[in-house]
Amino acid sequence: MAEHQDDLEALDDIDNLDQFSGRQSAGGGGALTREESQNLDLILDIPLTVTVELGRSKLLINDLLQLGQGSVIELTKLVGEPLEVLVNNKLVARGEVVVVNDKFGVRLTDIVSPMERVQSLT
Repeated sequence: MAEHQDDLEALDDIDNLDQFSGRQSAGGGGALTREESQNLDLILDIPLTVTVELGRSKLLINDLLQLGQGSVIELTKLVGEPLEVLVNNKLVARGEVVVVNDKFGVRLTDIVSPMERVQSLT
């Protein structure tokens, strides 16, 4: 229950940030003043954990110990299925895998609105 309260307080913080930055919650854009930009700079170096889950699999310890280079683990996600992007274990976006210069990346296809976050709690 406390976690749900924290999420609701986080939504209030988002609304406050929108008001602080001169933007409307409905998505209207407004430029930050120099003072507002300096205040926002105070939080820009706070570390966050970003997680993208490609899928899950359960293995027995014996099977895990048998893995080696070139082993393949079957995951629960299918090719083309959207991925979830989590920040501090909270869903913030959905995306799809892309490959750029032989490196994997995620193209964001959907940003989760604060209202969707609240609805996912029930």
